[in-house]
Amino acid sequence: MEQNRRDPVATETIYYDNATVRNFAVATVLWGLVGMLVGLLIALQLPLPGLNFGEWLTFGRLRPLHTNAVIFAFVGNGIFMGAYYSIQRLCKTRMASDVLSKIHFWGWQLIIVSAAITLPLGITSSKEYAELEWPIDLMITVIWVVFGVNMIWTILKRRESHMYVALWFYLASFLAVAILHVVNNLEIPVGLTKSYSLFAGVQDALVQWWYGHNAVAFFLTTPYLGLMYYFLPKAANRPVYSYRLSIIHFWSLVFIYIWAGPHHLLYSAVPDWAQSLGTVFSIMLIAPSWGGMLNGLLTLRGCWDRVRQDPVLKFMVVAVTSYGMVTFEGPMMSLKSINAITHFTDYTIGHVHNGALGWNGMLTFGILYWLIPRLYRTNLYSVGLANVHFWLSTLGLVFYVISMYFAGITQGLMWNEFDSEGFLAYPNFLETVIHIVPMYYIRALGGAVYIAGVLLMIYNLLKTVAGQKLNAEEEAVVPASMVEVPAHEDTFYGVLHRTLEAKPMPFVILTTIAVAAGGIFELVPAMVMEKLAPTQATVSPYRALELEGRDIYVREGCYTCHSQHVRPFRSESVRYGEPGHAGEYVYDHPFQWGSKRTGPDLSRVGGKYPHGWHYNHMIEPVSTSPGSIMPAYPFLAERKLDTSLTKRKFEAMQKLGVPYTDEEVLNAEADLKAQAEEIASELQANSGIAAEADKEIIALIAYLQKLGKRLPEGGEK
Repeated sequence: MEQNRRDPVATETIYYDNATVRNFAVATVLWGLVGMLVGLLIALQLPLPGLNFGEWLTFGRLRPLHTNAVIFAFVGNGIFMGAYYSIQRLCKTRMASDVLSKIHFWGWQLIIVSAAITLPLGITSSKEYAELEWPIDLMITVIWVVFGVNMIWTILKRRESHMYVALWFYLASFLAVAILHVVNNLEIPVGLTKSYSLFAGVQDALVQWWYGHNAVAFFLTTPYLGLMYYFLPKAANRPVYSYRLSIIHFWSLVFIYIWAGPHHLLYSAVPDWAQSLGTVFSIMLIAPSWGGMLNGLLTLRGCWDRVRQDPVLKFMVVAVTSYGMVTFEGPMMSLKSINAITHFTDYTIGHVHNGALGWNGMLTFGILYWLIPRLYRTNLYSVGLANVHFWLSTLGLVFYVISMYFAGITQGLMWNEFDSEGFLAYPNFLETVIHIVPMYYIRALGGAVYIAGVLLMIYNLLKTVAGQKLNAEEEAVVPASMVEVPAHEDTFYGVLHRTLEAKPMPFVILTTIAVAAGGIFELVPAMVMEKLAPTQATVSPYRALELEGRDIYVREGCYTCHSQHVRPFRSESVRYGEPGHAGEYVYDHPFQWGSKRTGPDLSRVGGKYPHGWHYNHMIEPVSTSPGSIMPAYPFLAERKLDTSLTKRKFEAMQKLGVPYTDEEVLNAEADLKAQAEEIASELQANSGIAAEADKEIIALIAYLQKLGKRLPEGGEK
């Protein structure tokens, strides 16, 4: 310090780029409102199926639009808003490239608009949180690399040797998401709007939930932890509680998180060792997750009086608390005894929304209230309105989450209940749906209250910036060259880690190893073992009409409400049939096990009902299932089946290892027409339905009637 006093550090004036930060802030608010309004609509569509408007606005098509809008549009733009602001100030330099910043912003918005157009059109891969088709996947890859290059380039030209903890989490998020996105989206394109996953069945399930769980981990969690580590101390005007705890939190989290994906596949055909590994690492996650939560909350020690007055800190406290709740609940739900009740139910919906609305939403609102006035060099228009927003958000969150917890536990118990004579207490699945409809209304009410708070925030922020000029080029006096920053904690671990922080590329390499380890040690052995497993002789590939019907099933988002995997429970065996096993899914590209049962499992539905039942159920669900909340699909009986890609689809499947002969590929369209005529004739003869053989509903019926059917041993397909 004496040396520093004698020789002052040379300084220079630079200008931080606030325009990009402002642009991402506007996008965050705009897309957040859009995503939440779509969420409110689909929440109302469940108790009020009449709100499924036409072909493009059904629940099955809007649900992936909602999840993508909230995750990648709202939270994604929120990440970039906070990251672009904090990276510049932590590195004491402007972002390395204004051009890359602009490409990143407009490219990301183009991706969101593309998703908003394609998903309602039914252009989807059906892989949860990764539904976008291959051209958009390629755009995501390019734009994500643009962001990563700009960030790492900026870190390399930083003026402080020390990389603050927020930068660690940003780097880990970039690296992990890049790996997850590329592996999960390995696919063979068939046309511009259609592709088939490189993986099938059990393999695809493992890859999908390795991605799905870690999309939550490294898109919804780790970058927001980086934002927490920067903005919460800034808002509280206090240093982070413990630098040592930050080190433990970071490295244990990025290493452990990646292993936990198989806990989404308990009681499935996935190997038991993989399920157990997912459970063990999920339980281990409690320690680093709560370490981060405590590090955030203890940063506020001694200033709780300010928390009671400052809406920014209120939002952040509830956000961090929700993070703690969700990261305790997730490991508990990975225990088999608890998972047996909660999986496939609305309890999971409550769990994920506690994270999305509580952790991500509340932290985003706190950052916006802190950041926007500083970008415009003014004061927040109304602290009182911000406080009202806080209470509306909190109340909406409570209504939403608690109603889904009640609904989920009710579902799980009703599904598994037997009466005194040993029969299912609720043999008709629809009974369990009707019973929880009141909870759907309460969920919608909670969402509406939450959105009312968002609208209030928009008004408050608009009034804040009205008549003000953006400080687009914020002047800052910074060191002219890199300087050493005093250590937070002069310990062996602190000194060792600071040495690593001074070398960004070794830091990136070690982080990549930590992130990739779990995926390598889980996925590779599971895939090798699955490849070596014998294919069941009783399972045949889909015929051409069945494959086209499966693609319609995917397009309409049927997987969002129906599962295709019977768990090894007595209640499920009685209700649905034989439990699922790996061999029967070998031709499913991608798998269709689902993650939620708003309707019954369909993996054994083939042959259970006549063709006429399926036809009427699609046209008017309540005609076959009184009280059903399923949308009607009359357009399927009107739309002509497009067979222009049928041959190419068979060729793609052949490349993926499905044992179609060259003759079957050549005759695919002829076989399709023959099977379609057969189903149409049976509809006329047995049900008096004059259906045209070339309509989409015929293909969907063919697919549904295929599910669960087996060939006799040594039989012909």
